[in-house]
Amino acid sequence: MKATLEILRAYSMLTIGAVMLALANDIFLIPNQVFSGGATGIALVLNSLVDVPVGELVLLLNIPLLAAGLFWLGGWRFLVRTAYTVIAYSILLDVLRPLFTQPVTADPLLYTLYGGLLGGAGVGLVFRAQGTTGGDDIVAQLLYRFRGIPVNSALVIINAGILALVGVRFGPEKALYALISAFASSRAVNAVLEGFRPTRLVYIISSAPDVIAGRIQSTTGRGVTYLSGAGAYTGRDYRVIMTALQQQELPVITNIVREVDPAAFVIVSEAREVMGFGFKPLPTPPATPRLRLPLHVVRRIRRKP
Repeated sequence: MKATLEILRAYSMLTIGAVMLALANDIFLIPNQVFSGGATGIALVLNSLVDVPVGELVLLLNIPLLAAGLFWLGGWRFLVRTAYTVIAYSILLDVLRPLFTQPVTADPLLYTLYGGLLGGAGVGLVFRAQGTTGGDDIVAQLLYRFRGIPVNSALVIINAGILALVGVRFGPEKALYALISAFASSRAVNAVLEGFRPTRLVYIISSAPDVIAGRIQSTTGRGVTYLSGAGAYTGRDYRVIMTALQQQELPVITNIVREVDPAAFVIVSEAREVMGFGFKPLPTPPATPRLRLPLHVVRRIRRKP
């Protein structure tokens, strides 16, 4: 029962993410000729050359990539969810397009910003459901597998190439608008993946660590960890208090430290993600990818004595 609910939840997120991504393109980006990266960007360029709907082009571009991912990358759950997202997104792009014949806004800042935010939020939901939108994600993983190029670097290279193609075909202004949209999209993806409640990591060096740690635990309910430290100048050993908390709880901590030890040293850093008790749960581990060799390699191995 729990597994069934988890699957339903995942595919609901994939569907909502595909809808949001399709709406971002149909409402804001495509009517104003703003080109995103990945397969959608290439499909939009091809659409300007051939009379084929964008959704169909996205699907046609992804079919060989999905086949290559299935053959060389393995991981059935990941690829099935990616295939579902790609198919849903491709269909929705063409189904929803007739509903938005006129651009909602002609302001470049508005349509690039809101298109990027809406699309990025959709992609973030897809990532949370352990899927991808296909296209450059699969190409990047294949490049990592066969060429050793890091995935992040490969994504930058791929999307830079697509934006260069857009610049050549439609002029540099369209490529610059696409960069604004891509930036907004990346911020939205991070917000969905990490949550809208930023977390902070606090280190406290004090002569009264036990008192401060006790006050933090009793006041905020947050856990506290002691780290061993030593002063380079004094040579004195001491315990460093470390705790993770929500940003809005930070004033409470600083007030406690100021009341107990005004001479304490406090370091506050941004925690990109905190998982565990009191924060978001640890993610379900993805399926272990299986190594798949090309058929001619398997036959050659079998022939050897």
